Amino acid sequence: MTEDLSPAERYAAARERAVEQATALAGFREMYEFGLDPFQIEACQALEAGKGVLVAAPTGSGKTIVGEFAVHLALMQGKKCFYTTPIKALSNQKYADLSKRYGADKVGLLTGDNSVNSDAPVVVMTTEVLRNMLYSGSQSLLNLGYVVMDEVHYLSDRFRGAVWEEVIIHLQESVTLVSLSATVSNAEEFGDWLDTVRGDTQVIVSEHRPVPLFQHVLAGRRMYDLFEEGEGQRKAVNPDLTRMARMEASRSYNPRDRRKGKMIREADRERERRQRSRIWTPGRPEVIDRLDSEGLLPAITFIFSRAACEAAVQQCLHAGLRLNDEDARAQVREIVEERTAAIPDEDLHVLGYYEWLEGLERGIAAHHAGMLPTFKEVVEELFVRGLVRAVFATETLALGINMPARSVVLEKLVKWNGEQHADITPGEYTQLTGRAGRRGIDVEGHAVVLWQRAMSPEHLAGLAGTRTYPLRSSFKPSYNMAVNLTEQFGRHRSRELLETSFAQFQADKSVVGISRQVQKNEEGLEGYKASMTCHLGDFDEYARLRRELKDRETELAKQGANQRRVAAAAALEKLKPGDVIHVPTGKYAGLALVLDPGIPAGRVNGHRGFEHQDGPRPLVLTAERQVKRLAAMDFPVPVEALERMRIPKSFNARSPQSRRDLASALRTKAGHIVPDRHRKGRAAAADDREIARLRTELRAHPCHGCDEREDHARWAERFHRLRRDTVQLERRIEGRTNTIARTFDRIVALLTELDYLRGDEVTQNGKRLARLYGELDLLASECLREGVWEGLSPAELAACVSALVFEARMADDALAPKLPSGKVKASLGEMVRIWGRLDALEEEFKINQAEGVGQREPDLGFAWAAYMWASDKGLDEVLREIEMPAGDFVRWCKQVIDVLGQISAAAPREGSTVAKNARKAVDQLLRGVVAYSSVG
Repeated sequence: MTEDLSPAERYAAARERAVEQATALAGFREMYEFGLDPFQIEACQALEAGKGVLVAAPTGSGKTIVGEFAVHLALMQGKKCFYTTPIKALSNQKYADLSKRYGADKVGLLTGDNSVNSDAPVVVMTTEVLRNMLYSGSQSLLNLGYVVMDEVHYLSDRFRGAVWEEVIIHLQESVTLVSLSATVSNAEEFGDWLDTVRGDTQVIVSEHRPVPLFQHVLAGRRMYDLFEEGEGQRKAVNPDLTRMARMEASRSYNPRDRRKGKMIREADRERERRQRSRIWTPGRPEVIDRLDSEGLLPAITFIFSRAACEAAVQQCLHAGLRLNDEDARAQVREIVEERTAAIPDEDLHVLGYYEWLEGLERGIAAHHAGMLPTFKEVVEELFVRGLVRAVFATETLALGINMPARSVVLEKLVKWNGEQHADITPGEYTQLTGRAGRRGIDVEGHAVVLWQRAMSPEHLAGLAGTRTYPLRSSFKPSYNMAVNLTEQFGRHRSRELLETSFAQFQADKSVVGISRQVQKNEEGLEGYKASMTCHLGDFDEYARLRRELKDRETELAKQGANQRRVAAAAALEKLKPGDVIHVPTGKYAGLALVLDPGIPAGRVNGHRGFEHQDGPRPLVLTAERQVKRLAAMDFPVPVEALERMRIPKSFNARSPQSRRDLASALRTKAGHIVPDRHRKGRAAAADDREIARLRTELRAHPCHGCDEREDHARWAERFHRLRRDTVQLERRIEGRTNTIARTFDRIVALLTELDYLRGDEVTQNGKRLARLYGELDLLASECLREGVWEGLSPAELAACVSALVFEARMADDALAPKLPSGKVKASLGEMVRIWGRLDALEEEFKINQAEGVGQREPDLGFAWAAYMWASDKGLDEVLREIEMPAGDFVRWCKQVIDVLGQISAAAPREGSTVAKNARKAVDQLLRGVVAYSSVG
């Protein structure tokens, strides 16, 4: 090609190459065996030109190359680079990668658990660590040139997302920010905000996957392509799948089918259906075997349940699956024994080590948050090395860590979101399937969804075809943030800073669209007003009378319902343990035995006004052997005891045998009793004077006799609805303007009331609060202030501090948690009392927990475990007592250790034992499986 160029053109090209060779990017590119993609080159060039960058690209596309170039630039320029990640596992992984490339002397690590070479020019850390550095004015920030924020889309996370915005807002202007995000649909909006708060920021969006992803559905013995082969962006759904879904729907079970006079059992119907249609959901071993035969391993199968992940491994082992040869088995055993050498031998059996090792040797493993961190890290390492070829994982694996596969399998498109079973979103589907296809290894990646009954191929195609999801800010001011900002900038400047958050940026932007809608509504109101005009009189007045009548009737109906609720609650308050009742409605309708009347003694589970809104919540044993805490909605009418029964002292609600025996006695004692039917009384509206007055006025109004009355009434109703909607929109505009600053003002007012702030001055109390980070920061500070933890032993202090961090995975209010006796119980009771006082103050200052601001009630569910472990009890004994997976136990212990470290720094040095005992408690907790860490 150069022969075709003129001498001038060849000279210009040579000069261009010479300029390119002189750049930092040229030297950086030589460090990699593969060429860089266009989006990577564009981002690196922008960085070298001194701009900040936001890179939004699919999982596995190589975004981190841009972050590594920032590291390269920092080392060249003699500056520091902080590489932040959202989770410790990803920090550990990145630390290992960068140490390998640049040498261990140039790279450090800072997480809640580890501190390795923290003065190095390149430090990998969790985002919270950098936020804490910014607030404390750490010397480590001197000469900081670059900050890489990996997985920046985490700022949508409602629990931790605010930390990302705090860092972005508070970093010095001289620091160049590199933001790496998954593909989000509003990258330009996020980029506009970064441009506003950080200066010149270039947005680079790439939709291209370096390894193409193919979508499939596995039904029976056949693997179907989800989309038809064809050109263009809009791909058609495979007609075979559509036909199959239609066919299965038409073959639904006919209830008239009978066999020997009995209904056909579900299992028999399923078997017949399988034989008839050859469409079924393959079993887990069957799926792995099929993927193996098609050359689609290694694979990650996402199952939205920890227990199901473990069960899947056992099913594969029982089916005799072996994915590794003898040489691979030997390698697995060697790596596992080396990596677990630090775990005490007596704990290995407790942790299910040998069953876990058997699965690994066969190339099969589970991966979920309930596993010991060491076990998870070993699974990750073996998977990357190709020594584990089938992993059954929960969705947490999709968040961050570098563990790509050739194929990803989704068992179902529904998951439990903490409140209900809900369809996964397009964003979640993209995140999960993004793991399929290993760059430099696979030519293509494969996403396989297992066929389920009533599956809609069109719905699946919608998930697969929508590649992006929007980034929404979850930023909210906190007590700790308020004192730290006020100390650094004063109240006025702090308020201005918070107004620059992405949350306020999005709120202000949304106001523009709402304002346009208000203008349209006002035009519509004029048209409706003209259409409802009546020649006989003022129809607006007539419509008002109709609305007042309807509202009065609705109000009386509500009053009647409320009176019935009050009567039902009063009846529930009379119940005693041993009363036999008939639950009138709900999931547990029928005969039940009262175990505990559940009359609230105060505020429960962080909800204000529990005793008024929910009333008593009796704990009952149903005739079907279930122990459940019922709610007011289960008792729409008053209930009374039908019979009395003695509850044996030996009765244990957790024992199936105890439940079975007592339920049998219940059925024998009261199964024959037929409850009285509740009769409704006369409706209140029939005797109401206000309703009679309104009806009289309505009939006397001139418009009542209009022939087009109902036509006018329809226009009047539309006018009224649109006017109501317009008023609501105007309130929304008012509510979205300065929302973050208003919340900050309320927090400052409460802190002023408690003497944490005096104008722009941060008091000694405030300085203590500034060192406490966490959801219950203010409660921890108040406990220190009131000396709640004085005189506690290290183990007792660990038990109390656990209540500040622990949150049960599922709300279980049936049984109270086991607590250490003596001082611990008294201190925990005092902590709950202080929380109640703070809760009342938050209500007074309109600080709303539902909006993510404020102090939730401390959870005492981990106190016994923390106390036992800090008292040097064995792992076997602790786990058996608390019935908690080892991974959860270790994670909560580490969080308790983190907060104990904060308390030791914040507690008074003189005249107090708390600081010293907090440090001792850390040492006592940091042992055995809790102490073991793969880094440092």
